[in-house]
Amino acid sequence: GPGAAWGADRYLHTSPEFPMKRLLAAGSGPIYQLCRVFRNGEQGRLHNPEFTLLEWYRPGFDHQALMGEMSRLLQALSPKPLSEERLSYAEAFQRHLQIDPHTASADELRECAVGQAIAGAEDLSLEGRDAWLDLLLSHRIEPHLGVGGICFLYDYPASQAALSRIRPGEPPVAERFELYMGGVELANGFHELTDADEQRARFQQDNRRRRSQGLPEVPMDDHLLAALAAGMPRCAGVALGVDRLLMVLQEIPHIQAAMAFPEERA
Repeated sequence: GPGAAWGADRYLHTSPEFPMKRLLAAGSGPIYQLCRVFRNGEQGRLHNPEFTLLEWYRPGFDHQALMGEMSRLLQALSPKPLSEERLSYAEAFQRHLQIDPHTASADELRECAVGQAIAGAEDLSLEGRDAWLDLLLSHRIEPHLGVGGICFLYDYPASQAALSRIRPGEPPVAERFELYMGGVELANGFHELTDADEQRARFQQDNRRRRSQGLPEVPMDDHLLAALAAGMPRCAGVALGVDRLLMVLQEIPHIQAAMAFPEERA
């Protein structure tokens, strides 16, 4: 929460990421955590406000090495062999929409969405390229990812770096990946950002965005920033949605059926 005093606003965690990174900076070595997390967003076939997350970090790994470990885990858990594909973000957009997501303008992405007959696209007023990229990804690309196996989508636009390193180049890319099985996103992984100044700037940028949207600002996590400044090892980390994984492996149509106590029975 934002303060230590009793009565101060406090928050349920959306991920154990920040305290785990503090442990990594303190020399923990590779670590994992299986825990409950909370995200007060939409509810539906793939969403429940409380769910189970498996999160782990590997010092010395980049996002490519972590994809390999994650693939081995899923192959071991699956009752049948899984095909595997690794697809860059750019390759996915070029394959399914014949458009370059790194260079297309917001207007071109909007035209693509309208041309793809995405419901309501003509009347949407989305701000910026990333909002249109997200719309196209969720409606026209994700349903095709990991059909009959697993698919890693990797090297996102630098503007979508979140907590990952950015690899310089033309274009620069965020060293992160998402894992899909049967068109369902199961995990989000990063070659982790370890630069305290860059992390502070991203926190500040996120709060500016929240202010512009009329949302409350998130308190700066000074403990995390101090840990990064003290020195966090180069590492990769990933968060895997356990309930979604069970849902996909057991071919259950709704996430609530993979949970003991979903929201409506909590």
